[in-house]
Amino acid sequence: MARQVRRIVTGHNSQGRSIIVSDQLMPANPAPDAPMRAGLWITDRAPASNRGNEDPVPDGVIEKTPPQHRGGSVFRIVEFPPDKSRQPATPEEMKKRDMEVTPERTAIHPGFHRTNTVDYAICLEGEIWAMLDEAETLMRAGDVMIQRGTYHAWSNRSDRPAVMAFVLIDAEPI
Repeated sequence: MARQVRRIVTGHNSQGRSIIVSDQLMPANPAPDAPMRAGLWITDRAPASNRGNEDPVPDGVIEKTPPQHRGGSVFRIVEFPPDKSRQPATPEEMKKRDMEVTPERTAIHPGFHRTNTVDYAICLEGEIWAMLDEAETLMRAGDVMIQRGTYHAWSNRSDRPAVMAFVLIDAEPI
């Protein structure tokens, strides 16, 4: 079973003093066709608003992959099971989550996609291959990739899950 992520959110009280608004274990919400996703936070614009103490992701579910608003962002944790036990999403399912796919790239790896975002991808546990059109590289815990709207896929060729943190920031289309 996937490990839950502890999320601590700060805010302000009525006197403007800093407080902890919530401290909770986020549910591990596996989509039937995607790796475990713990949706941690979303914003709908840049600069983001720090007013109020509303939680934009109270249930830990973020349906779409990229931000849903121009200038927005998404922060999530994804656990990739080993490829040999993973049931990849179909191209149609990926398109429903606002991911761009092409038949020739899907033939290389079923998870090949791109989004119009700048992604900060941090390997937290395990190892995973970052696949691009012309290259691939092995990422291990502590490695960071800045993914700039390129077609890519994540391939876990090990026998253990790989855990990644992703921050996706809306970007101009290529």
